[in-house]
Order: sequence, then C-alpha cells, then structure tokens
Amino acid sequence: MGIYQLIGPVMALAFSLSAAGFQTSISKFVAEYTGKHQGNSKQIKDYQPFLLGLSISLPLSVLIMLFVQTNSAWIAGTFLQEPRTAPLLRILALSLPLSAAHACINGYFYGKKQAVIPAICQLAEQFARVLSVYFLCQNMLIKGQTPSLSITVTGILIGEMVSVILSLFALLYTTRTGPERRPNHITNVSTEQGITYPILLGMAIPLIANRITINLLQSIETVSLPAKLRLYGYDTSTALSVYGVLTGMAFPLLFFPNALTSAIAVMLLPLISERSAQGDKGGVQKLIIKTIRYSSLLGFSCLLVFLIFGEKLGLLLFHSPLAGLFIRALSFMCPFLYLNGTLSAILQGLGNVIPLFFINVTALLVRLAFILSLVPAFGIRAYLWGLLAGQILQSTCYLFLLNHASNKKTLF
Repeated sequence: MGIYQLIGPVMALAFSLSAAGFQTSISKFVAEYTGKHQGNSKQIKDYQPFLLGLSISLPLSVLIMLFVQTNSAWIAGTFLQEPRTAPLLRILALSLPLSAAHACINGYFYGKKQAVIPAICQLAEQFARVLSVYFLCQNMLIKGQTPSLSITVTGILIGEMVSVILSLFALLYTTRTGPERRPNHITNVSTEQGITYPILLGMAIPLIANRITINLLQSIETVSLPAKLRLYGYDTSTALSVYGVLTGMAFPLLFFPNALTSAIAVMLLPLISERSAQGDKGGVQKLIIKTIRYSSLLGFSCLLVFLIFGEKLGLLLFHSPLAGLFIRALSFMCPFLYLNGTLSAILQGLGNVIPLFFINVTALLVRLAFILSLVPAFGIRAYLWGLLAGQILQSTCYLFLLNHASNKKTLF
C-alpha cells in the first residue's frame, strides 16, 4: 500500500504541469464568454479557450510522459527513495496525454455548465478501472501467478483511455448539434471577440505554478514522513505500512464526502466567472453565502459521524483498528477541509489566483514543519496535528481574502 501511494505525488506533479491549470482556465473563459454573449449564439467564442488550451497542454503532456519514462529509475531511486516504484511510473506515465486531453474537454463542459457529461465519463472510468483490475488479477491467479501493483496502475491507464474516448465522442456530438458559430482565427482576435495565447496563459501560468509548487511540497512531504517515522522508532516496513493505512484507508473515507463539495466547486468557478462578467454582484454574493453555509453544515455533520463511529468504520470497511483511530483523529479536519475546496473555487472564479498560491504554500510549509520537527519525537500524531493546523490556516486566510474581495464587512 505504501509503495503505491509513493507514486501519487509524482504523477500529480506531472498532471499539474501539463493539464490542471489549463482545465481551470478553459472553464473560466468559456463561462465568461458565454455570460457576456448570452442570447447571441453567433458571437460565442467558447470553443477558442478549449482549442488554445489543448494545443499547449497535449504536446506538453507528451514531453513530460517521455521524461518520466526515460528517467523512471532515477525518479524512483533518488527522489522517491524506493526503486520498486520505477515500473509503476513507466506504466502510469502513458496516461498523461490522455489525462491532458480529458482535462481540457472537461474544462469546456464545466464552463458550459454541462457537468453531467464529465460525471458520466468519470463513472465509466471508475467502472473500467475496477473491472480491468479484477479481470487482470483473475487471469494471473488462474496462471498461478501473484498479482502485482503493476495491475493497479494498468487499471488506471485503461480507465483513462475509456474516459477520454467517451469525452471525445461527447465533444464531437455537442459541437455538431450545438448553435452555429462564426469562424474566427484563434490566435489573432481581440479580447472582446475571443482570446489569445497570452490571455489564456495569463491565468494558466499562475495556476500551474501554484499546483507545481504545492505538488513539489507534497512530494517532499510524502518522502519525508516515512523517513521521520523511522527516526521515531519504526522500521522501514512498519513506517510504510502506517503511511499506507493513513493515505490508502483513512484519507479516502475522509475525502469521500468531499466529492460533493468538489462537484460544487467545479461548477462554482464557471458560475462565479459568468456572473462576474455580467456584473451581477448580488448573484455572486448569494452564491458565496449559500456555498459557505452548506459546506460548513456538511463539514460539521461529517465531524460528528467520524468522531462517533470512526473506529467502527475502520474495522467494518478495512478490518484495521489503526485505520479507525486515524479516521476518528482526522474527523476534526472535516469542517475546514470541505469548506476550503469551495472557497478556493470561488476565489479562482473571482481571479484571486496569486493570493491563493501564497496561502496554499504557507499551509503546506506548516505541515512540513510539523513533519520535520515533531514527527521524530511524537510519531504519526504530530503529522495529524500538522494536517489540522494547515487546514485551519487555509480556512482563515480564504475567508479573510474572500471578505476583502467582496468589499463587504461580513459574508454572513
């Protein structure tokens, strides 16, 4: 479990560099242009952000894929300090161009507020992933072989292939059956009629820098935690096992309700961007207030559920008393964790990308400080303290920034 979790930050870093910033930028600009030209379909240039973003993201993802594949041994041995991750990196790197294309298509549909299409594609991806892993494992067991972690990452690759194929079909169908659009050269248009590479990159680059820095710090965090747990007194196997239980069992359950707030956040960004482009300040304010209230309600409800039933859930779902202890301890993060996702989307929709960067980096540095200074003395508990401190810091700064951006004394 711990070995598989180690490759996550590397692939997240690769995805952040090649796709994540472009998806958000495409979503924002598609929503803005749809809002500005609502009711006049011939003037809508919503396809231009998608084409521009894809023309950068896809070639970049191919270059990163080749880099990871050719340097997988060095990344595994030097950076992750675990040579057994090298073959996993080589397989998973093949999914980067697929992920880039999928992200750009999703950004287009989110900007058009057609979230059902990405949702269906994601559901199909999960089904394809689970079924492919199941059949691959069964095939190896029939042959008398022991299933390896390579099957898991192969399942991820197959799932990504299915999702991007479905996304492409959906995109081709909607563009053929959608409203008529006036053709225009995508690189030589004014900001009133369309966007250019500098306009798109003006938002994408800060987002990419944000995600890259965050993922670099998370990668350092991922590598440092097992090492510091060894200083606390664990052997290598126990350190990886504890880390695997935390990130592979407790975190997924804790983040499961966050799927709802993540879905809200995905739709909030284009909604905020569209209404801001229309000058609807009252509508933006109502969205912000409702989002904060419902996210807080969900967070405190999950806090009570995980606090009371955390240990039982760990035993029931994972047959692990340690997972139950982690779930209960992490329950105090819920109000801040679920709120932060939606607040971040709102602030991105309002264009506060650079302040978000500094807030997120500061929160991660706080977590790293707990790992480097306190984990050797207090063990995994110190890491949990750092997670909570980082989430509280993010929530406080997000609310302050949002309150300042709204030009009102209070949001409530």
